[in-house]
Amino acid sequence: MAEYILEEKDSFHVLGIGTELKSHYTDYAGITKEKADFWQAVNQEGQLDTLKAIATNDYIFIVNEAVNNKLMHYVGVMTEESLPEADRVIQFPKGEYLIVKGEAKTADELHLVKSCLKQRILPMLVDQMQW
Repeated sequence: MAEYILEEKDSFHVLGIGTELKSHYTDYAGITKEKADFWQAVNQEGQLDTLKAIATNDYIFIVNEAVNNKLMHYVGVMTEESLPEADRVIQFPKGEYLIVKGEAKTADELHLVKSCLKQRILPMLVDQMQW
């Protein structure tokens, strides 16, 4: 199982390069393929390395966001710099965040880390929450 912690964080922002996911939100196979294609492209075209080069730490952020009725998928880093090819600065407010530690060299490995998060960690945390 992937390592995780709940951690209080000050507000921060992430500079991201993204893609619009065109599959219907219930088409998990389509969304997974689009994300895998995106990750392959940002790796092959060097965009991920460009982001890493300006990052203030070693964290790589994966962000899914609904913006203007579009489902977006981003890879991003914390940085004070900007890039012309960046699509969005994503704001995160001060609060408690779930931090999952894991590594993935391929889209399939990343999918396994995310599956662990969805199937094991999140349900366990929801069960522990006090409503």
